[in-house]
Amino acid sequence: GIARATRGAGAKRALDLVAVTASAPLWAAAVAALAVAVRASSPGPAFFVQPRVGRRGRMFGCVKLRTMRVDADEHLRDLLARDPELRREFNRDFKLRNDPRITRIGRVLRITGLDELPQLLAVLSGEMSLVGPRPVVPEETAYYGPYLELVQSLRPGLTGLWQVSGRNDIPYEERVALDVEYALTRTLRGDVGIILRTILLAFRPGERGAY
Repeated sequence: GIARATRGAGAKRALDLVAVTASAPLWAAAVAALAVAVRASSPGPAFFVQPRVGRRGRMFGCVKLRTMRVDADEHLRDLLARDPELRREFNRDFKLRNDPRITRIGRVLRITGLDELPQLLAVLSGEMSLVGPRPVVPEETAYYGPYLELVQSLRPGLTGLWQVSGRNDIPYEERVALDVEYALTRTLRGDVGIILRTILLAFRPGERGAY
């Protein structure tokens, strides 16, 4: 399984570098403009860095445009302590559908996926790939069971099967299954297809399953 998953890694890396480098003037300008908008809309930094689990289990800092208030972690602890239903939802999905911590511009960034544009720098550095399994937080690795080593044989992706298959609207077990399916069946042509579907879904927020 792992040997099959890593086959063609050189061509996949070449696709990442060519696509990200060629489009750099566009996405760098977009990130700069959005960073200004984030700073203007709420107090705090423009970017948010969260530890995620990468290839072979190595940790890296996943950078996104900030979509939440600056005291989001403390506010979440208070919310979950007061509301058992929210606590169950967060323990199940690691997200809240109607998260009160998200800013007005942050909600737009999440729905369109534009908050993830800074991760293109991680693609350039080799910590991520354009397409791959989800970059999960450490607590989520327990859900992968015997498939964890297989999924972690690949760089996590800026997008992937989960992102174009309903995202947060699908149960967690299916998210894991999609990561495993990608690891076992991926092709360069399939990666290009996922990238194109991701771009199209950015213009169809109702179909993305993002929140």
